[in-house]
Amino acid sequence: MGVLDGKVALVTGASRGIGAEIARRFGVAGAAVAVAARTTEAAPSALPGTIDETAAQIGRAGGTAVAISADLSKPTDRERLLEETTRRLGAPDILVSNAAVTYFARVEDFVPRRYALMFAVQVEAPFHLATLVLPGMRGHGAGWILNVSSAAARHPAIPPTSRAVRGGTVYGMCKAALERLSTGLAAELYQDNIAVNALSPTRVVPTPGTIFHRLTTAEDPRAEPPAVMAEAALLLCHREPRTLTGRIAYSQELLTEFGIPVPDGR
Repeated sequence: MGVLDGKVALVTGASRGIGAEIARRFGVAGAAVAVAARTTEAAPSALPGTIDETAAQIGRAGGTAVAISADLSKPTDRERLLEETTRRLGAPDILVSNAAVTYFARVEDFVPRRYALMFAVQVEAPFHLATLVLPGMRGHGAGWILNVSSAAARHPAIPPTSRAVRGGTVYGMCKAALERLSTGLAAELYQDNIAVNALSPTRVVPTPGTIFHRLTTAEDPRAEPPAVMAEAALLLCHREPRTLTGRIAYSQELLTEFGIPVPDGR
């Protein structure tokens, strides 16, 4: 018996990296998983990984998964994503908002179109998706919403590091907004028995995206394996909602707090 048996989970940004790892872990734990992103076999990306591959991996491991293509910057796609997930698997018990579009540039050089796109995907989409899943969660009597954040939400040190000078302000703004959404929504939904948390990796995770942006390398010994985030996400998405909600959590610290071994990725 898996801890998510009988549950339906929707994971965005699940074509690669942290989102794909969370989707696979939830599948092993017994959830029926809807994996969502723009990248499919029919619409490939420059980065490796598709939602078709993630769904197939869950299926080969004995789980249930469906791949649903969606552009999270578009409200109509978000609505269609919920409708199709519900039609194919049932109303979600769990929502993991992990999708991100990221650009790094100094504020004075930031292109308005990219600024709007980052906020649409990383702030507006989690907000909108949360409102869409609430009726089903209330109907089930419980629910779990998890927003994937980053240490970039923290205020930079002064004098700044070279990475801060490089231009991560907009990314940090998005993640800070996402964390405030998480704690505020946790308070609003406490009486509904719906947990809302934000989760960040303790150290940078080597994913196609972070490697592309030169934040880490595949061989970086200091990096955090994606499995650590997946195990922490599982913890936040199956405990009794009122006992574990409103957290701005970091993966390794959270697992240690609850006595869960931190995966080493091997």
